[in-house]
Amino acid sequence: MISDRELWACAHQVMNHHGPDVDSFIEARMTALAQAGDDVGVKVWFAIAERVDKLRQMPVAADVRH
Repeated sequence: MISDRELWACAHQVMNHHGPDVDSFIEARMTALAQAGDDVGVKVWFAIAERVDKLRQMPVAADVRH
């Protein structure tokens, strides 16, 4: 299984890359993996999806410029 740190990094990367389409992308990945019978892959993407949701709930830091 992928480490927690790697899951968070994946969630962040997927959010940055797919923006507002992130949910559709994750759903498509999970569907494809489920159809292929890759239960471990589905679990990994489920864990990434959970972290994406948590990242959305985090307050955005103020833009601090020096």
